[in-house]
Amino acid sequence: MEGGLDFYQILLESGIIVKLVLLILIICSVLSWAIILQKRKIFKEMTALNEKFSSFFDKSTNLVEIHEQALVIDGSPLVTMFKAGFSELKSIRTKLHEMGSDGELRSYLNSNGILALERSLKKGANEASLRLEERLSLLASISSMAPFIGLFGTVWGIIDSFAGLASGGGSIEAVAPGIAEALVATAAGLAAAIPAGWAYNIFITKVSIFQSQMENFGQDLLNLIERSVLISKEK
Repeated sequence: MEGGLDFYQILLESGIIVKLVLLILIICSVLSWAIILQKRKIFKEMTALNEKFSSFFDKSTNLVEIHEQALVIDGSPLVTMFKAGFSELKSIRTKLHEMGSDGELRSYLNSNGILALERSLKKGANEASLRLEERLSLLASISSMAPFIGLFGTVWGIIDSFAGLASGGGSIEAVAPGIAEALVATAAGLAAAIPAGWAYNIFITKVSIFQSQMENFGQDLLNLIERSVLISKEK
């Protein structure tokens, strides 16, 4: 455009350092958007699976039936917790059987409490949380570091421009492209950081919601185990 600055031309004529900064920021931006789209899809699927499994769990009082449903619904954080708790309960039954104490599960839990089950549920919740938080730290890093990377490119470009001016480059027309080139790096840094930071905050909120759901589910599952094992007659 006559009387203006050609953005494409500015990029072509930029120094090697600024080009490297822009390349890094483009990679960061592409990576962050890939993570954003992937996590959005995963969280949507997990929400649907949680609702499906929770609905079945609320309607059933049979642990075996719930376990069979859990095998069908894979990928839900609640299912991960249930499998961990059910596996521990099964291990206790197996150990009692090996000791020749079949039918004494109720007595065992009355004597020893349900600490082992609580630890298993906590382990399942931790595994689910790790899966939920996977790659979110990378989004946080991009959102915090991209502006500084862009600022580095800007500072370098301005230094380079004024170095040319000091060596006798003379006019503002000679310096303007270099300054424009430098400011492009800052703009690119912000363009990479803003979506990453915005998405990170949204996903962290969703993770907190999932964790609250898992905590509530853990209490409901322990209550169901107590009702089915400690109160009712063993079958």
